[in-house]
Amino acid sequence: MYRRARKVAASLTVAVLIVAGLAVTALVRDDPPPPVKKASVADTAGAARATAAADGRDGGERDPFGASCRTAIKGSSVTAYCHNPYPGTDRVQLHVECARWWDVDSDSAPAEAGPARHLQLTGRCWKEVDSAWVSHARVDP
Repeated sequence: MYRRARKVAASLTVAVLIVAGLAVTALVRDDPPPPVKKASVADTAGAARATAAADGRDGGERDPFGASCRTAIKGSSVTAYCHNPYPGTDRVQLHVECARWWDVDSDSAPAEAGPARHLQLTGRCWKEVDSAWVSHARVDP
């Protein structure tokens, strides 16, 4: 009987030490990540620069491009309002990132904003919205 009690005590001690070691490891590893800046409004100038670089144009040749967009977050719904003042067509897409880990992030279908055209894109989460942004792509004529 005494031998069995020692085995049980030794097993429980080992189990407690393993659990404590795992807990300490988890605490050491779970340092908070550095804060990430999330934009809620599209950077149209950045989109124009990226498109110019992708098309192989240098900085001397300016081709204005990119619809100006603003996003409005109201509760769990997001609406992006875009207006393209330029002659080129811009393909815009709304991206919504939800705050809850179980809530599915979503992307709208791409929509083409022709010259002097207004667009309204919508998206939503089940609960809170973490961030929303609009991506731009040039449409080849």
